[in-house]
Amino acid sequence: MLGFVNVFKPSGPSSAHVVARLRRIYCVYARDRKIPVGHLGTLDPQAAGVLPIAVGKATRLIALLEDRRKAYVCTIVLGRSTSTGDALGQTLGTGPVPEDWERRLCDALPRFIGRIEQSPPMYSAVHHEGRRLYELAREGKTVDRKPRPVTVYAISLLGVERHPATNTCAVARLRVACGEGTYVRTLCEDLGTAIGVPAHMGALVREGSGPFVLCESWTLEEIADRPSEALIPPENIIPFPTIVLDLRGSADFRAGRFVPLPAGSGAKHVFVRDESRTLVGIGEMHGALLAPRKVFV
Repeated sequence: MLGFVNVFKPSGPSSAHVVARLRRIYCVYARDRKIPVGHLGTLDPQAAGVLPIAVGKATRLIALLEDRRKAYVCTIVLGRSTSTGDALGQTLGTGPVPEDWERRLCDALPRFIGRIEQSPPMYSAVHHEGRRLYELAREGKTVDRKPRPVTVYAISLLGVERHPATNTCAVARLRVACGEGTYVRTLCEDLGTAIGVPAHMGALVREGSGPFVLCESWTLEEIADRPSEALIPPENIIPFPTIVLDLRGSADFRAGRFVPLPAGSGAKHVFVRDESRTLVGIGEMHGALLAPRKVFV
């Protein structure tokens, strides 16, 4: 068992819950109770969208995935800040939304594009002195968090909406393309600060995570019905070329020995298959030799 699954996570369950359900599906399908699975980046429970998961020996390939860019659509709610930075938290502050809030927001967006710094929210999985920040937050504690550099590639305003007959709430829909480690909740809070209005993130949908996109994602029910079809071969996700070794070469590769590099293989890393086209592992080029980097025995 080896491959990736592009799971659609609905709003509500945690990422860990989705991973556990997917493990049960493939354990039943393969009749193997010890199949490892691992996600490529969590989503908060209230968020929905793409949750890529590695199944079986593909968990050993997660570190080789270089494209860690993310794409989100979210709503930013102006006029109220919360303890968690999202709609589930307790209200920390409120404030009137000025008439020109849309212009202020449009003017502020370019300042948050590029390499910026963010302080991780207290309700996050970041470690602090051996404990998760969310564990401390649940105990009512707040600690200083060192700002971290993150990259925002683009932010676009998709639409706006003012709460009817009041100036106490306004909502804007944003599309955000960013690098790994970016907190959209924090981005929404910081945008509110930039225009002088308390703010929090409303809804959040992840549209893309590296090569995994929303329109190609599968629900857990669909995966349970067709587990083999939902499994994506590693070659479709990681852009390494594939070489085929003969019987002796594949045996040496499986045994951890260097093998002669077939002609025409110019990439540093390659997928290695044997004569039966079974995936043997990942090879790394060293001059005219191919060294086993990952071996699937």
